Amino acid sequence: AVLPEAEDVDIDIRQEDLKIDTYRASGAGGQHVNMTDSAVRITHLPTGLVVTCQDERSQIKNRIKAMNFLKAKLYDMELREQQAKMAAERKGQVGTGDRSERVRTYNYPQNRVTDHRIGLTLYRLESMLEGDLQEMISALIMADQSEKMRSLEG
Repeated sequence: AVLPEAEDVDIDIRQEDLKIDTYRASGAGGQHVNMTDSAVRITHLPTGLVVTCQDERSQIKNRIKAMNFLKAKLYDMELREQQAKMAAERKGQVGTGDRSERVRTYNYPQNRVTDHRIGLTLYRLESMLEGDLQEMISALIMADQSEKMRSLEG
C-alpha cells in the first residue's frame, strides 16, 4: 500500500492514546546498536495499530519517523472509512438497477400513481401529468428527511 507522505498528514493524536516502547534494534550498526535502545514501537490504543521504526541510530529520530508513519496510517484508515461510507450511501441511492426494483407505477385505467419507494398512492394521475407534483414532492422530501433522522439516531 502506498501511504501519503507523513508530513502531509494533519491528524491530532492524544498522547494518552499512545503506548511507546523502546528496545534494542537488530541488524547492522555494530556496538552502538547493541548498547542503546534506539528502536521505537508505538501502539495506538484506540485502534490497536502498531508501528515500529529502527532505521536511524537515534531514538529521537526513530520516534519522529514512527509517529509520522502512524499518522499516515491513521489518515489512510480514516480516508478508507469515509470512502466506504460514501460508497454505501451512493449504492443505497442508486439501487440495484434491477427491473423488478420499481420506483413508480402509473395506472391509467384507475387514474392512479404509486411511488413504491415511500408507499404513496395518489388517485389523480391526470393532474400529476399536467405538472401538479407538489404532493408527491412533499411526500418524497418528508420520507428523505425521516430516513436521515433515523440514520442519525442510530
